[in-house]
Amino acid sequence: MKPDLGAPGWRETLPPQRALGCGAPITATAFSADGAIVAFAAGDGGVRRLPAAIDGSALPEADPAHKGAALSLIADPAGPGFVSGGDDGRLLRHDADGTVSEIASHQGRWVERLAGHRGSRTLAASAGKFVLVERAGARREIGPYPSTVSDLDLARDGGRVAAAHYGGVTVTSLGDPAASPRRFAWRGSHLALRWSPDLKFLATGTQENDIHVWRLAQATDMRMQGYPSKVKSLAWSADARFLFTSSQPVFTAWPFAGKGPEGKPPVQFGEEGAGLITVVATHPAGDFVAGGYDSGEIQLGDMQTKRSVVLRLADGSAINCIAWSPDGWKLAAGTQAGDQIVIDLRR
Repeated sequence: MKPDLGAPGWRETLPPQRALGCGAPITATAFSADGAIVAFAAGDGGVRRLPAAIDGSALPEADPAHKGAALSLIADPAGPGFVSGGDDGRLLRHDADGTVSEIASHQGRWVERLAGHRGSRTLAASAGKFVLVERAGARREIGPYPSTVSDLDLARDGGRVAAAHYGGVTVTSLGDPAASPRRFAWRGSHLALRWSPDLKFLATGTQENDIHVWRLAQATDMRMQGYPSKVKSLAWSADARFLFTSSQPVFTAWPFAGKGPEGKPPVQFGEEGAGLITVVATHPAGDFVAGGYDSGEIQLGDMQTKRSVVLRLADGSAINCIAWSPDGWKLAAGTQAGDQIVIDLRR
């Protein structure tokens, strides 16, 4: 069962949704592992939890979690709650009952990027030029890297962590501490990083308004140019056939099936006129992609039909983050103005 984006109801009405304001920019959002709770990290340091059901009431708010801004948030890979990082250098665990405990503190270093792998209970957090890894209860600090880590990602099997930094990407094995890191070099700053689900490619968005992709087996690379602004959000389709990117007015996907994208134009589709896409997120299992715009609009695209529908109308406040529920029936998003949005696609 899946939404039919060609049905009249999808084009004439918006799906059920709610938006609660918090008065501070939303920096990150995530669903709990069971999909029952959605959390939002905000610029005031707070992490707010809400029932994922759009008609549910707000849960009691915890005290502000971070002394500055909360910068990152993911579902806890080792439990039912969440993990957050802030510009106060603290890495915090938020239990399902709202209890907050400190995992680590890095004075003078922002905890800006997080990644988790539930199967191996692995948590990775960037802090300046280092990455802290918590794996099945044991902790390890990796680094220093050549510069501040701008993004990180864990391999789908949880066995390696990739960190983007000035000059490229470094991949480190987590199962063998004695193994030498593997370096993939390309000049300039790399702002966003995503590992393909089939583990064949590493993709980054760069300061130079393009994306860079490495083939891991051959250690060869490719570059896709022509973006009007910096590419800060990347998302692979669940089958690894397409790489979706931000910074375009419509959904833009590079094809990686067969021989890859060399010599081929990207696949583009969607409703124009909403501005530029600021963040993209692909469905956890199906052929769908969600895109948030700098205008505040949210669209849902169908990769098979190359159609899209508007899920939320523009209000002038950029979408900063977007996330799918584990079952793929809900979307959460946060805006620069502080709106915490949950959209129900099942109805």
